[in-house]
Amino acid sequence: MASITPGWDRTVSGIRFRQRGDTTMDIVLTTNAFRPDGEIPVAYTCDGANRSPALSWAGIPEKSRSIALIMEDPDAPSGTFTHWLIANIPPDRSGLPEGVPAQHALPDGSMQGMNSFRRVGYGGPCPPPGKPHRYFFRVYALGTKFGSAPDDRSRLERAMQGHVLATGTLMGTYRRR
Repeated sequence: MASITPGWDRTVSGIRFRQRGDTTMDIVLTTNAFRPDGEIPVAYTCDGANRSPALSWAGIPEKSRSIALIMEDPDAPSGTFTHWLIANIPPDRSGLPEGVPAQHALPDGSMQGMNSFRRVGYGGPCPPPGKPHRYFFRVYALGTKFGSAPDDRSRLERAMQGHVLATGTLMGTYRRR
């Protein structure tokens, strides 16, 4: 894990975040479903059960008030495609279970937003046949909790501006045959 000095600037997924305060660490984001940079199994795609993989993270700063997660495909023909949005994940959580239900409000207070399929919850990889696409799971430790979670990506990203304490990324690939 790399140390980040106070006052750093970072661009993640096209958004510039400015960190304030104490030195932070990057979040380590993992899954048992696939290796980092490896192929995402069919069960987690539109060609299978289309269920979300279990994710685990470590390195959430103590000052965090919530966690957000965005899953995206930057290789989609129409531009970056959002597959999953979750905000207001409690900061004491160390991950998400496999198969998070496709509902806006979850029992722990987390709230899922609308993906690019125009549905709430996880929408697995579903690229056109041909070349493999990259899928980035990005987790954000935030110094705020939203009164009502932003329901789409642009609102979530605007609301996160200035509140990101640490980030972590996991990438997997998928190719339809």
